Amino acid sequence: MAGEDTTARRRGRRPGGQDTRVALIEAARAVFGESGFDGATVRAIATRAGVDAAMVNHWFGSKEGLFAQAVLKLPFDPHELLAELTNGPDDEFGRRIVRTFLTRWDGAGGEVFQALVRSVAGHEQAALVLRSFFQNFFTKIIAGLGSDRVELRTSLCASQLVGMGLVRYVAKFEPMATSEIEPLVTAIAPTVQRYLTGDID
Repeated sequence: MAGEDTTARRRGRRPGGQDTRVALIEAARAVFGESGFDGATVRAIATRAGVDAAMVNHWFGSKEGLFAQAVLKLPFDPHELLAELTNGPDDEFGRRIVRTFLTRWDGAGGEVFQALVRSVAGHEQAALVLRSFFQNFFTKIIAGLGSDRVELRTSLCASQLVGMGLVRYVAKFEPMATSEIEPLVTAIAPTVQRYLTGDID
């Protein structure tokens, strides 16, 4: 009987289940958004998720690893996103990138991007995670397109998307903050396309 009670209690705490990982990601998104990277603690995130703080290390290795998953890799998986973006004509890459970026971040409500900006502004480790994401992501795209000056093009694309996110989700400049997605795609995509495949001299 005692053994059965112990098992039940352990199941109630969700010691290793996938639902624990999901709960931590959801809690981390909220806490990072409220407090930034430095202000967010593993204990606060675990408490909000209703799990033991040791589960952060179990699933993500560290607070930095949890940040990467909760803020940078959501609301999309980079590998799945890359496969989605490469499905179409090369000369429409810019449109697909801008549309997908806006659609995914809009769907997350904007708070994920706000957490990203707060954390990057206040913590070098978060900035390194963000740079690594953009470098890996755009390097694959640009190299696949056969364009030259990959590092510069990567930085230019990142500057366009991060700047667009700042204006729409953080500073909330109007009319961009509340604009429908397609007018923004029409306006911004040609610049992204030039950064990917055009003349940047």
